[in-house]
Amino acid sequence: MPELVFFSGTMDCGKSTLALQIEHNRSARGLEGMIFTRNDRAGEGKLSSRLGLVTAAVEADASMDFYAHLVGHLSAGGRVDYVIADEAQFLTPEQIDQLARVVDDLGLDVYAFGITTDFRTKLFPGSQRLIELADRIETLQVEALCWCGARATHNARTVDGVMVVEGAQVVVGDVNQPTGEVGYEVLCRRHHRRRTTSATARVGALSPDVLPVSS
Repeated sequence: MPELVFFSGTMDCGKSTLALQIEHNRSARGLEGMIFTRNDRAGEGKLSSRLGLVTAAVEADASMDFYAHLVGHLSAGGRVDYVIADEAQFLTPEQIDQLARVVDDLGLDVYAFGITTDFRTKLFPGSQRLIELADRIETLQVEALCWCGARATHNARTVDGVMVVEGAQVVVGDVNQPTGEVGYEVLCRRHHRRRTTSATARVGALSPDVLPVSS
């Protein structure tokens, strides 16, 4: 039976790498997939991993109707055996409903990849709808680590190395961004609550007036 599967995890846990591996394994067996992504770090129309792997993808903006797009492709004589949707947290709830319809009405497996919560620990609307509708939810087993060495469970947004907790839900950035730019860092819950990033922890450890934060 076809399924809607949601692969979730924090940043740096290998979601896009797994998406690329699934694509490789199935295409090597003669299957043809359609890959969608949104706001990928490598730019529009690409699916990339931090390991340097990249492949072409369909950029899915907010106006994309996944079901209509796939029906149009199939009606024109195209072939699709499965669907991959990376950065699924950025999709709208309506688009997740469309992906569920692709599974139910077109009989295609849909593999969606995304982070569950934003930098404020709030659910992304796309991820919330996936949790509500997915046939299966898989938490990736590659554990990202906080700077303290504990398992990272939360995504933090930083500016100049300092964690911020206000702003738009979606601001494109990446881990290890240059100083002064928007960046992201994975933290354990304790240090996310304390707003202690790797940069502020180093400053605190070096300052005689600030006690280092225990992990």
